[in-house]
Amino acid sequence: MTQSETKNANSLVTTGAAGATVVQTAEGETTAKIAARVARVERKTKETDITVEINLDGTGVTAINTGVPFFDHMLDAFGRHGLFDLTIEAHGDTEVDDHHTVEDVGIVLGQAIAQALGDKRGITRFASPSIPMDESLVMAAVDISGRGGFYGGLDLPFGKVGTFDTQLPQEFFVALATNAGITLHVHALTGTNVHHLIEAAFKACGRALCEACALNPRIANQLPSTKGSL
Repeated sequence: MTQSETKNANSLVTTGAAGATVVQTAEGETTAKIAARVARVERKTKETDITVEINLDGTGVTAINTGVPFFDHMLDAFGRHGLFDLTIEAHGDTEVDDHHTVEDVGIVLGQAIAQALGDKRGITRFASPSIPMDESLVMAAVDISGRGGFYGGLDLPFGKVGTFDTQLPQEFFVALATNAGITLHVHALTGTNVHHLIEAAFKACGRALCEACALNPRIANQLPSTKGSL
């Protein structure tokens, strides 16, 4: 990584290529200022037209419109509990099926997360919260590894919640993990209500990403990797 240094009477400022700035005062205190971790990604195919905007360091403000009401509800929960400022506008061939829209939103959201993370310096990297929703309890574990993969254990029965196909959460999580470059486990520890299980899964995924993406001041401007690469 190329760096530039500037000095004044009270501090040494080092700026890395990724825009992270480390400030060391004359008293030896070190702080880090990180460039805004935001992204906007657009993707248009014959089946879908999707735009995603995300701020990883937001407050959970969301504006979701996918044309699939239950999916909108789940993405709202993902953004709010992940504390991401998240805007998703999607138009898909829902007259055929919701599958293309759900999967493609996962693709674009994953790409936006990867872009917003930048070089990943200073991130916490790992998180594994368990989130309850009434009788349901779902654990999501995230490793921002650079190796995209989803390993799920929701085991939802085939059917629908409203008009939403219960096979679609798996398609979303696979697309999200693959395109964000994260290892993602989502496992139902207990639960019987399918709506509760799906919602707890989205909340747990959002919360796990919130914690894993969080900047750790103890490793400011460092990669949390023994091999020096993520």
